Formats: sequence, structure tokens, C-alpha cells
Amino acid sequence: QGQLVESGGGLVLAGGSLRLSCEAPARVFRVAAMNWFRQAPGKQRELVAGITSGGETNYADSVKGRFTISRDNTKNTAYLQMNSLKPDDTAVYHCNLDSGAWGINYWGQGTQVTVSS
Repeated sequence: QGQLVESGGGLVLAGGSLRLSCEAPARVFRVAAMNWFRQAPGKQRELVAGITSGGETNYADSVKGRFTISRDNTKNTAYLQMNSLKPDDTAVYHCNLDSGAWGINYWGQGTQVTVSS
């Protein structure tokens, strides 16, 4: 906790877009996978999207075709571009850094995304 800096959440109308950013320490970013999780009130935390250090991506079925995860190794930052947002996307979104065998796992403080209908 405290190693990742998130930004970009907010309130948007259904159908709108937001981009979340997550800046990580340079010393681990390039060897780590970056993930975005979300947790809505009364629901379990779920993995939304992930990107490996090599750029391979995976998405939850609920966001495929609408969300895009990317990373910029020159800025030590991961992004989550969210398009065609729905009220069901409303949640606190958390960035996660997972270095795998290096044993480092960081979480961001969370950023609120609210989609109104």
C-alpha cells in the first residue's frame, strides 16, 4: 500500500468514458504484471483487466470490447481506458502490481467510478 498512485475516477453518464491511471515505482514496474480490480458495494472484488510485463492482456467477460488496459514503460504507468460505461460498472477501482516470483505485490488506494443512468 502507498506505492501506487491512481487517478482518473469520477462521475460519468452511461455511455461515457473515463481513463484510469496507475503510476508505480520504476524499480519494479517493468518486471511486473499490472491489474485493475473493482469492488462494488455488497459485492466481491473482481479482476477487471490485466497486462503482463510483456504486454499480454486479459479481461473480464463483462468488460471485453469496452475496456482497454495498456502500459507505458517509459512513464511507469498503467492505464485502463473505459468506454461505453454502464451503471453496473460503478465501483471502487483498485490498481494492483504483481511481480510474481519477485514477491512484490502492491495495491493502490482505490478510485471511485460512478456511472449514472
